[in-house]
Amino acid sequence: MVWLFLNTLSVVGQGVEDLRLMDYRPQSIYRIPKTTVTKAKFPVIDVHSHDFLVSSGGDLARWVKTMDQYGIKKTIVLTMSTGARFDSLVAKYKAYPDRFDLWCGFDFTGYDKDPKWTDHAIKELERCQKMGAKGIGEVGDKGLGLFYDRPTKAYGMHIDDPRMKPLLKRCGELGMPINIHVAESYWMYQKVDSTNDGLINAAKWHVYLNQPDILNHEQMIKTLENAVRDNPGTTFIACHLANCDYDLTILGRMLDKYPNLYADISARYAETATIPRYMKAFYERYQDRLLYGTDMAITDHMYQTTFRILQTADEHFYEIEQYNYHWPLHGFDLSDAVLKKVYSENAEKLLYQKKR
Repeated sequence: MVWLFLNTLSVVGQGVEDLRLMDYRPQSIYRIPKTTVTKAKFPVIDVHSHDFLVSSGGDLARWVKTMDQYGIKKTIVLTMSTGARFDSLVAKYKAYPDRFDLWCGFDFTGYDKDPKWTDHAIKELERCQKMGAKGIGEVGDKGLGLFYDRPTKAYGMHIDDPRMKPLLKRCGELGMPINIHVAESYWMYQKVDSTNDGLINAAKWHVYLNQPDILNHEQMIKTLENAVRDNPGTTFIACHLANCDYDLTILGRMLDKYPNLYADISARYAETATIPRYMKAFYERYQDRLLYGTDMAITDHMYQTTFRILQTADEHFYEIEQYNYHWPLHGFDLSDAVLKKVYSENAEKLLYQKKR
């Protein structure tokens, strides 16, 4: 880590008469410590990334170089794919077998017409595992049904649908965890007006509840809980803190109740770095169930910022270009014991312990 002190910056600003919130770029005037984190304090397993963040083998080589620089020993690539597309990704990543794990998707072909579609889906799941898939994900549902998986989506069917039961059960039998995205952050359900705390992102990712048969935030979280409860032999990873960043007691209650539920922290750094004392206590309480993830463009600054938030006690710094929120962020200053677990120890135990 490199310790610096902030100086007042002289910048040319825009006048307030016609200022739009999306152009608001405050500069902190506080002369307080600023930490530049040049590498993670402990080895890291990134449990949440995607192939679409890179495009070629050359990009993979650069990615691995960046991983080495920042202490990322392994990255899980959530492909959301089956069939030929998954096979092509296996070929793409085969040059780095120790640095990347690929997770597949579900094949929903015929889910709405064929009552025996799960037979085919299970066979494809088993085939993908033989090809190297270590888990399933990212399975996604923002209210209208499961739609992240490629090539076939399953609108109208949620993760707790009875039709999913055989598939979820088989995942548990195969030892394949399911990374699942339900709902969105709560700002995206609120009115897009001057009262919305996360207005810019709320406008971009707004969830319109006036659509037929769409589930609201509470109902979405309930589908997750139903699936976790009804499939105790299957491990679920609720990504993005289950999108309960506005009220983490919701996620905490489920973590207390269901030992087969974990959560990754990917892409919710800005949403939580506004409340550092609360977050530090949450991490301490659930230190055995939280997993490091990114789900963001692969850059030096991206890694540096996530480590800064988790590792340091820095206060009142802005990352508007990174996260698109106007509010200042603060570090959690997590203990070494908690960092070790979140960075890799929890993932090692969950994903890489030898089966007896």
